[in-house]
Amino acid sequence: MAGFDKIKLSKQLLRSVAELGYTGPKEIQQKTLNRIIGGQDVIAIGPEGAGKTTTYVLSTLNRFNYAPEGVPKVLILVPEKEDVLATIEKFDNLNKNKSISIVGLYVTPGLESQMDALADGADIVVATPDRARAIYLKLGLNLNKIELFIVDDADRMLKKGLQLPMTELANSITKAQRLIFTDVLHSRLEKLIEPFLNNPAIIEIDELEESELATYHQLLYKVPNFLTKQNLLNLFLQDAEVFTKSAIFINNKATAEQIYRSLHRRMQDAVGCLNPPFFDMNGYKSVDEFKANPEARVMIVVTENNDEVDLSGIPFLIHFDIPQDTETYIKRVTNTTGDDETIALTFATDMELSLVKQIEHATGNKMEPSALPDDLVIVNDPKSRTEPKPTPKKSEPEVGAAFHEKKASNNKNYNLSASEKARMNKKKKHG
Repeated sequence: MAGFDKIKLSKQLLRSVAELGYTGPKEIQQKTLNRIIGGQDVIAIGPEGAGKTTTYVLSTLNRFNYAPEGVPKVLILVPEKEDVLATIEKFDNLNKNKSISIVGLYVTPGLESQMDALADGADIVVATPDRARAIYLKLGLNLNKIELFIVDDADRMLKKGLQLPMTELANSITKAQRLIFTDVLHSRLEKLIEPFLNNPAIIEIDELEESELATYHQLLYKVPNFLTKQNLLNLFLQDAEVFTKSAIFINNKATAEQIYRSLHRRMQDAVGCLNPPFFDMNGYKSVDEFKANPEARVMIVVTENNDEVDLSGIPFLIHFDIPQDTETYIKRVTNTTGDDETIALTFATDMELSLVKQIEHATGNKMEPSALPDDLVIVNDPKSRTEPKPTPKKSEPEVGAAFHEKKASNNKNYNLSASEKARMNKKKKHG
């Protein structure tokens, strides 16, 4: 492994990393630091713990090889107050130049005190986008001399609805190098950051645990929105010969009720809930009851309503929702018996891909990306969450909330691969 001496860091920073016991740069630092020091815009993608924060702290401090002016030269945006404090602590650990002034901005009582701190002089500003924007609009944050603009944890920023202040601040900075750090890069995030980047280098680090956890075979289906996810579930479950018994995991009772009503109209008593949250829903008191019932094909499991359950022997484990607690997911797909028949299917929108990355990192296993079936209806309006209506004609499959014409860009000319179909056909014997 190359040492930090192969990276164009100042002697002061090389002493700092040595004193802190850093044996060498992590992969993300090896691949990005010289690009950043060279002035290139960068999008750095890597899991938690990959070293993203240390990367931009080192590259920021490396710029200050002169007496600081007390005017903001670097603006770093992070999602929450705790991230502001953690980032400043990282600066304090690595920074030997105590003349550099670092100011944190976050939502808290005392906006005036933060404006006073900026007025006293700030070389580096670490802020949440909403507070930085509020102070900027009050003319308390000077962006005229910003040379380096950094967005950390960009995917989480999007999830928290901070894209408007983030974009306004980015557009208010005229000439600056721009760095984006994120756990995952998806289409919504790309659309957000593309306008204010200049030919960025995209560096992705996909570190997995060295020891792989034994899991069931995992297939990943990326879908654009909730209703397309619902359509995909309906489409799969129409095939009674393949999907003989399936456990469907849903995070909350409200979504579980919507999915149950949709499936029940077509499948009747073949669908039920484990410990149903509502009295008028079919249900099973235990997983064994579901397994023993030859007519039962679908068991909905509400994450917030059920403890850990024994899922062994169920051919299909379908995560309609991904639980926020990755350990919950991992326990469900851990293969403790050597079963090579069970398949775990995961449906994920852009907003859930960071959870997928966390799971892959924790298990040491990649989920196998799977093509969406060519007869899947891609819903054009992701904001619509109306309950599916029954289809009047038997020949027309029920596919979720409503039928929507496919966009040309979403039309697929492929279906499940032959190997996947063959694997799924093994499940017939479980009926």
